[in-house]
Amino acid sequence: MEPHVVFAPPVLQPAHDQEPEVVRVEPPPPVVPVPPVVTNAPATAVPNPKPAVVWVDWEKWLAENGHPPVKVIPGSRRALWAGAAVYLGFEPRQLNGRVEVFHRDIEKTFDALLATNSPVLKVPPLIVIDPGHGGTNWGTRSLLGNAHEKEYTLDWARRLQALLEARGWSVVLTRTNDASLELPERVAVAEKAGAALFVSLHFNAGFPNQEAHGLETYCLTPQGLPSNVIRDFADDATHAWPNNAFDAENVRLAMHVHRRLLGATGAEDRGVKRARFMGVLRGQNRPAILIEGGYLSNPQEARKIATPEYRQKLAEAVAAALN
Repeated sequence: MEPHVVFAPPVLQPAHDQEPEVVRVEPPPPVVPVPPVVTNAPATAVPNPKPAVVWVDWEKWLAENGHPPVKVIPGSRRALWAGAAVYLGFEPRQLNGRVEVFHRDIEKTFDALLATNSPVLKVPPLIVIDPGHGGTNWGTRSLLGNAHEKEYTLDWARRLQALLEARGWSVVLTRTNDASLELPERVAVAEKAGAALFVSLHFNAGFPNQEAHGLETYCLTPQGLPSNVIRDFADDATHAWPNNAFDAENVRLAMHVHRRLLGATGAEDRGVKRARFMGVLRGQNRPAILIEGGYLSNPQEARKIATPEYRQKLAEAVAAALN
């Protein structure tokens, strides 16, 4: 996982990621206008503004958008869209027997997923693939004890590069060998290349827990929503980062890639999630996602990830999604 550094085995590192941190945050109430000060000035006609819609009737919204039922559960931030999980900023609520979803989740998740427009890509399209970690930044250690995340991410990236180049893409890797690279340097590679897309590749861990398993895909948290995973980063929902200009494209790209990975691997669906702590995403001026391709702390997944065949399967799934 991106900000976590392990220098050498056999030290067990803390949890790389687990289920989204349960941070119950109440959505802000609508702003109530302050009544005007009464003066002796002549009255002027001012139209009454419509009150802000903070909560949206879910079934009504689905019907108005011509979409089949999408499962949201009051009290849970996990929703199911087209058979894959996506995490919301706020828990849907139930009021008078009706399920309601916070308006910012409608705008930044469901409206975006319903949209059909895609980023305009140059021909040939140029993508930067970021193999996570490298050099003295080992990443997480495999439970098998003979490999680290940095080795697997580089192999995955090289396989993905070959597949995309065969389809006519221009591909730049942030690192092509076992080199140390800071997060701002990875962003700078994409900026210098003028990349249309950025995809960062990682594997996960949950030491000492060996039960956690599955795939998850991240993109930047939209302004006005809390993150699903916070870590030690100050999760300021009022701040807009450069990559927030691509909120809609980010979540569409993340969901499209995530669904392909699930279909290709049969792995546990840990969902599309939003986070701000990932510095490799915040500064991007293009659609950008980070993929966690499985848990190296889980015996079954560690064995799969150790095989070239499985890493090829991951590469083929991402390539198919991008095409």
